[in-house]
Amino acid sequence: MSRAMPRFTGNSIRTRLLLGATLVLVAFVAAAGWAVQRAHADSVRVARFAQLQSTVYLLLAGAELDTDGALMMPPSFPEPRLSLPGSGLYASVFIPGRNEQWRSPSSVAGNPPFPRSVAAGQWRYETLGGDVRADPSVAAAPRDPLQPGPGEARTGSTYLAVAYGVNWADGGRTVPLVLSVLEDKTGFDREVAVFDRTLWTWLGGAGLLLLLSQALLLRWGLAPLRRVAQEILRIEHGEQAEVLQSYPSEITALTNNLNTLMRQQRLRQTRYKEGLSFLAHSLKTPLAVLRGALGEPERLSATVAEQVTRMDAIVQHQLGRAGASGAARFAPFLRLRPIVQRISDALAKVHIDKKEGLAFSLECPQDLEWRIDEGDAFELLGNLMDNAAKWAARRVAVRVALDQAGGLAIRVDDDGPGFQGNTQAMLQLHVRADEQVPGHGVGLAVVHDLVTSHQGQLALARSDWGGGRVEIVLPTP
Repeated sequence: MSRAMPRFTGNSIRTRLLLGATLVLVAFVAAAGWAVQRAHADSVRVARFAQLQSTVYLLLAGAELDTDGALMMPPSFPEPRLSLPGSGLYASVFIPGRNEQWRSPSSVAGNPPFPRSVAAGQWRYETLGGDVRADPSVAAAPRDPLQPGPGEARTGSTYLAVAYGVNWADGGRTVPLVLSVLEDKTGFDREVAVFDRTLWTWLGGAGLLLLLSQALLLRWGLAPLRRVAQEILRIEHGEQAEVLQSYPSEITALTNNLNTLMRQQRLRQTRYKEGLSFLAHSLKTPLAVLRGALGEPERLSATVAEQVTRMDAIVQHQLGRAGASGAARFAPFLRLRPIVQRISDALAKVHIDKKEGLAFSLECPQDLEWRIDEGDAFELLGNLMDNAAKWAARRVAVRVALDQAGGLAIRVDDDGPGFQGNTQAMLQLHVRADEQVPGHGVGLAVVHDLVTSHQGQLALARSDWGGGRVEIVLPTP
């Protein structure tokens, strides 16, 4: 038999979880990658500036002034790139007052934008863009040392620059110096780009691996739901009666409630079928008596009255049995004190014809609640109290409370003659109503059916007054 298996659509839990996980993961990877990228770039930049600063110290250690105050620099430095033209590392020592400048041999091939104005004792770290190219036809004029002057332009190179201003004291003279070191930013950009490419490659791969793992985990985690759906499909096709497999604790409550609903539905259907069967069977005898009475006109009136009363008892009994829901697990909590009070008030009016009156003693906490269908509560308590009121001489005592195990304990006492004969026969589930003692067994049989549907216990005994006592205990739903 072909089955329509459940498919994952855009509204499925799996799709939603995957979409949510993808969005969260992409946002996290993007934020983490951007933060790591910025941190690495800043770290590399700080390291480069530290190297350039150490080169400034080399310049400061090698700088000297002759007797005329002219700047003298050593022919070579421990940093070999300062001596290699176009190496990308350039140095300069500038004397602002004399407009005199020394530049490292590495800067011969270009004209890096060396800073020329730095206060004494101040370090300057910056990124400068472009070499300065001068037009010889334009006369020199004072200008901002960091900006191109008339007839000058910047080329496309970018530099990391460190400059330091110092007042050089020599033989009683103080000469201001600006020492600056520039490094072509190409190497820095290349290092950062290689790191960024490696970073995003690994982060992207890790993200895809995490998404794949998430999909597999979701498939594994949602497998119980697929198995539940398959079992329900088999139940719909009549291949099994209820959910049979064991499931994780998060789903166990669902499957248990589902099984309880199906059991109660089957029990209700069984009760209706049994009720109809019993009703048809029980009415055969009264109908046969009525047919026989048709031939005896002198007995017809009395026979009809008797059999109508008997048929009414039969119908009430079977309707009570069929209507017992037993669905306590899904019923709302119901306060029992108002129900007991209403029933006692109604019965006091019904039995007002008793010679000495009828007194009800009620013992039920005002706040006592129990999970039971309201119809079942009225049927159960009403039949018990009505049966006691019929046979009581003057007194009926009703006690409703919780027992030590947390169940509901109900006790109804009367001061009547008590139960006569075989009390167990009165409580048989399938005893025929037309075979019961008139006025006794119908109500108790209905009560017994209700108690059984709630998995409770019912016992008949003798009260302290010598009359009948009915004790019922209903377990916690």
